[in-house]
Amino acid sequence: MTPTDVDADVAVAIAGARAGAEVVRSLYGRRLTRIDKGAGDFATTADVEAEKAILDVLRAARPGDAVLGEEGGQQGAGPAEAVRQWLVDPLCGTLNYAVGNLLVAVNVALRDGAAAVADPFGGEVYFTDGETAHVRQDGAGDALLAPTSATRLVDVNLDPPFPSAPGFRAVELLARPGFAEHFRPRVVSTTLALAWVAAGKRAAYVTDGGDLSGSVHFAAGIALCRAAGCVVTGVDGARVGEGHGLVAAADEETHGLLMSLIRGGFRVG
Repeated sequence: MTPTDVDADVAVAIAGARAGAEVVRSLYGRRLTRIDKGAGDFATTADVEAEKAILDVLRAARPGDAVLGEEGGQQGAGPAEAVRQWLVDPLCGTLNYAVGNLLVAVNVALRDGAAAVADPFGGEVYFTDGETAHVRQDGAGDALLAPTSATRLVDVNLDPPFPSAPGFRAVELLARPGFAEHFRPRVVSTTLALAWVAAGKRAAYVTDGGDLSGSVHFAAGIALCRAAGCVVTGVDGARVGEGHGLVAAADEETHGLLMSLIRGGFRVG
């Protein structure tokens, strides 16, 4: 694939994320229908409409590509190895959004390629071509993402389910004395936190889970963190896609400290 092709994919990812973000903004504060998914999870009209807007962009620009959407599932060409696949999470942080919290993200990622994460209310779009990562602010130019652990803030996903329990529970990580010596916890309940790690607004992000490499929720954020130069592994230290969960850290030192706390307190695997 030529640099021109990659740049075109980045533009498509950004356009899709922005289209979804526009819907999320336009429906904010309205009384929205909830679609029950079971186990306390649900979608709203905003999730569905934002995904439709993103799909319109992808279908127009990449009609031959497959799409896996959080709400609509697999669409278009089948997920064969030779087929390019887009992963779409139209509203990450639905519960936040439903109660009026503005901490949400719109995630669009080409598997193993370009990706974009839009912050609908912050006016920022984080994006990567797979090699470098930038942020585009409304009314301003692009800035290279520069991860740093200076904030000492570690965002931890405490939302169920907890597939690695009892071997690993993130809440127990927060209770470890060593954690408080080095870090301060945050819980925003949206994968916007992964973009913040890449941008230096968080020192790290930790979540439970299985293989997250092909997750519509996590693919875009993982791509951003990798391209920005973050250290990204599973909670068991394995490469994402081969292990469990996710530890994305701004640097080796932060990642090492977190892994020592995880390994010292828990049986992972």
